[in-house]
Amino acid sequence: MPRPAPDTVDTMAELRSAIDEIDAELMTLLAERLSFADRAPVLKQREGISAAAPSRARQVLDNVRAKAEVAGFDPDMAEAMWKIMIDGIIAREERVMGKEGRDG
Repeated sequence: MPRPAPDTVDTMAELRSAIDEIDAELMTLLAERLSFADRAPVLKQREGISAAAPSRARQVLDNVRAKAEVAGFDPDMAEAMWKIMIDGIIAREERVMGKEGRDG
């Protein structure tokens, strides 16, 4: 069943139900994203790239800001959310591969 438009929701119970449904979808996508990110240490080591790869992190954040603007989402909030995610993923990668390597 499709979700109702936000302006057609009449009760907090309906609103919360829709938000919970969206959260579940987001979690599925974030888990999928993490499964791809978990492959990165093997590839980064092979290619001599550091876990942090600052130029790539900046590129991701710039892309997120641009996509947030197009979607009507606060770019500052989107960037802050992605920074947390990127920092967590880098920490996971560094536990596997250390901090050696070039920017990439």
